[in-house]
Amino acid sequence: MITSWNSEDSFWKRTIVYSAVAVAVVAAGGAYYYFRVMKGASSQVQTPVAKAPAALPAEPEPEHHPLPNAGAGAADAKPLPPLNQSDATFADALAGVFGKKSIDELLVPEQVIRHVVVTVDNLPRKKVAEQLRPLKATPGQTVVVANGDSLTLSQDNAARYAPLMKLVQNADAKQVGALYIRFYPLFQQAYEDLGYPGMYFNDRLVATIDDLLKTPDVHGAIELKQGKVFYEYADPALEARSAGQKLLLRMGSDNTALVKKKLRELREVVTTSQDPPSGEPASPEPAAQGAAEPVPPGNPAN
Repeated sequence: MITSWNSEDSFWKRTIVYSAVAVAVVAAGGAYYYFRVMKGASSQVQTPVAKAPAALPAEPEPEHHPLPNAGAGAADAKPLPPLNQSDATFADALAGVFGKKSIDELLVPEQVIRHVVVTVDNLPRKKVAEQLRPLKATPGQTVVVANGDSLTLSQDNAARYAPLMKLVQNADAKQVGALYIRFYPLFQQAYEDLGYPGMYFNDRLVATIDDLLKTPDVHGAIELKQGKVFYEYADPALEARSAGQKLLLRMGSDNTALVKKKLRELREVVTTSQDPPSGEPASPEPAAQGAAEPVPPGNPAN
């Protein structure tokens, strides 16, 4: 017999069964949707792969100019002194090449090799440490010509460098190169002490020579302008030149040509250990207009 109780009990049983079935269906459908649809779709999405940045072009290797016979001298040559005790020995060697009178007049006798190294390192830069140069200041004052508001470097200024030019003129590049090679270990030590461990001073010397050889060939009056303290080039292109190039420009075109000739000869010796070329040097760069390196008005220029 079916009673109301039984009917109600049957209703709730059916409800629970149907609900359980519904929940199972929904759960099964959700699982199917998740694993088949969602996961399948996500598996088809390509995860972006990080690409390595394109390799930058390798910088060119700096030129290297080894000196196979560095430190070599005559068979009976004395061992090199310690760097900090080398002034007298090196000055005597310089006097043997340039003459004692010239060396006494021009050379600052303290820390000679260290000062040479500092100056060689500085010449291709914008400034040179004046107090660390191996040569004494050029005598006299910078000679300028004033014409109204115009200032030019007088061609007479080149005469101030006559003693130095005489030394350069009479220098034998092969002898100078041999002296340099003989004392090279001390130059190398001074260069490393300057803050270049593992680097080669002869490479820096050649780079400095190459920079000086790029000095433009300027003929005629070189225009100046008055800076806050120093004279400056009127031509910004010349004002932007290295300290070494400005020095050559200030010495005058004839002196510059002579220095360049000797530098080419020396470069041949320190890069090949061969005799310098006997032919005429290559044509200089095209002429440029400008002014000399800043020098204190009324003060000696070097």
